[in-house]
Amino acid sequence: EVQVVESGGGLVESGGSLRLTCATSGFIFDDYAITWFRQAPGKERDGVACYSASVGGSDGTTYVADSVKGRFTISSDNGKNTVYLVMNNLKPEDTAVYYCAAARWNYSGSFDPRHYDFWGQGVQVTVSS
Repeated sequence: EVQVVESGGGLVESGGSLRLTCATSGFIFDDYAITWFRQAPGKERDGVACYSASVGGSDGTTYVADSVKGRFTISSDNGKNTVYLVMNNLKPEDTAVYYCAAARWNYSGSFDPRHYDFWGQGVQVTVSS
């Protein structure tokens, strides 16, 4: 059974930090790109950051959206099939439901939700001003 489970969301003040965790199971982690998306009320679901174990050698490769570059960092613990999103200097406009999703490795770096096969239930991140 495929599982994608996010955790770590919550309420934080502007300028604060959070770490989101995406724990996966039921598929071969190295064959998939793992991406964080976010969706604010009334807006499209946007890609935030992607980690691919199958691109870029033993350390994998990361892709980060321009909108959060310099503030958000994606990393992984391949032994645990887990991906993390560390969010620093959070702003009220970062408020959204954050989703973790998995796509086949050939979609590494894609932020098109249609390419993703498996999704988590999402976690709420709220940044107060």
